[in-house]
Amino acid sequence: MTAQPSLSRRAAAELVGTAGLLVVVIGSGLKAAELSRDTGVALIANSLASAIGLGLIITLFGPLSGAHLNPVVTLTSWWTRRIGGEGLGGREALVYTAAQSVGAIGGALLADVMFGRTPGTFATQVRDGGHLLIGEVVATAGLVLLIQGLGRIGRPRLIPAAVAAYIAAAIWFTSSGSFANPAGTVGRSFSDSFTGIAPESLPGFVGAQLVGGILGLALAALLYGTGRGGGRTAKPASAPAPEPEPEPEPVEATVPAALPETGPADGASPEKAAYETIG
Repeated sequence: MTAQPSLSRRAAAELVGTAGLLVVVIGSGLKAAELSRDTGVALIANSLASAIGLGLIITLFGPLSGAHLNPVVTLTSWWTRRIGGEGLGGREALVYTAAQSVGAIGGALLADVMFGRTPGTFATQVRDGGHLLIGEVVATAGLVLLIQGLGRIGRPRLIPAAVAAYIAAAIWFTSSGSFANPAGTVGRSFSDSFTGIAPESLPGFVGAQLVGGILGLALAALLYGTGRGGGRTAKPASAPAPEPEPEPEPVEATVPAALPETGPADGASPEKAAYETIG
């Protein structure tokens, strides 16, 4: 089994990965707004680029840090460990969250520089209203439920594609546009662009995302149980034991006694998942 990378390497992966995500989200939004005055066309381009970029980043950095890229995902991982599952310790969660926040701001600044804009100009797009906050709760709860659910049914390798597809859809089916990421939301406030959010809208959005994370965890526990494989159906204890097969009569061997023994058909035990992404 490969040794887990050091915390510093994992933090670097979270920082670079989150920065890359913000470059993709903001950069594709800037490019889309340049090429089309139609908001719908721009949103299609932005959502597709964001989903593809997110899937690639998770695939690349997942084996290093789990590619959380999101404080809500990190906090749900920490909580899962507290209740006896696999996840991050408290110190690791704090380091991850700090790295994600720094990376998000750095990615936003880099995206503006790439497009010849003044970096660090705060967004002016106010996003307020209860309906938008409900959209953020739904978007974040769905994301956490997806990550937790796939992990608990033993299918974590599907997470990169599944999360990318979910985000592409949630950008369209939620009223808020599915920010669903406190670090990413803060980063997007540093770019006055198509995908930006004014600083005064941050408290409501971040609060809604935290509520959504808690709701996602509760739904995962309800549907799948509190541990890995908790949703699988156990064999009833009262099931009768099968009748033993009668032993065949001994037959004279026709092969050399020194023939080596063979192992299981598959030759190996199942490997542990390449990374734990919880979210």
